[in-house]
Amino acid sequence: MPEFRYAEESLHYERHGAGPATVVLLHGLGSRGEDWLLQFPALSARWRVLAPDLRGHGASSLSGGWPTVADLAQDVARLIRAEAPWPVHVVGLSLGGAVAHQLAIDHRELLRSLTAVNTFARLRSGWSGLRKGLIRFALLGFGPMNWVGRWVASGLFPSPHQQSLREVAATRIAGNPRRAYLQAALAVVRFDVAARLGEITCPTLVIAGDRDATVPMKAKLELARRIPGARLEVIPGSGHATPLDAPGAFNELLLRFLSEVDAAVHEAQT
Repeated sequence: MPEFRYAEESLHYERHGAGPATVVLLHGLGSRGEDWLLQFPALSARWRVLAPDLRGHGASSLSGGWPTVADLAQDVARLIRAEAPWPVHVVGLSLGGAVAHQLAIDHRELLRSLTAVNTFARLRSGWSGLRKGLIRFALLGFGPMNWVGRWVASGLFPSPHQQSLREVAATRIAGNPRRAYLQAALAVVRFDVAARLGEITCPTLVIAGDRDATVPMKAKLELARRIPGARLEVIPGSGHATPLDAPGAFNELLLRFLSEVDAAVHEAQT
């Protein structure tokens, strides 16, 4: 797994394919780059693919202090500038989507397109979301990480037929250092770029699972409404981890969108 070093930090990332354009895949809270395994074959046939472990996740370094989503976006911007011909397509799930929004605002020259998957400009989940958040922080404060993993995974993959996905997710989340998980969770709580969504100028696709119990549909509708020209696609029967629980429908939507954007770029250049 390649490693990108800068200052005192290091980002590990998956690298696949060798196409002329690049797709950067940004994972969710407690996950890591390799969790896009069901997208790598479909994408790498036509594009170069980079899937970093965000700061504090996977094999990437754990920083001190309390980094913000903007800090995570700066990390990814450095990686893109060093390792990929840009502008690039950026695809972000949940926390990764928040990082993608920040990239599109602060480093717009780096993006060819943005795909926002079950994510938000600010996380306002009402009473149900508040209750879940309090439970998660209580488990982080007083329970072992495997409790956190099992509880979060049960919400991501609630159906009996999703047992294998649930077990993998629980193990992955439990493997996070407690401090790293808490750092990322607090970065999510503090994140709010709702007032700046109009600054996103690249072609944007918003993908929403209609059974997502983590990020409310209203947050995704806000993205589609406030990002200029954004397109919303809803995948029936999918929860929060759409790239894993509905990979066929997700990959079809993503490939079509990326191909359309590349075709428009090629036409503009000729």
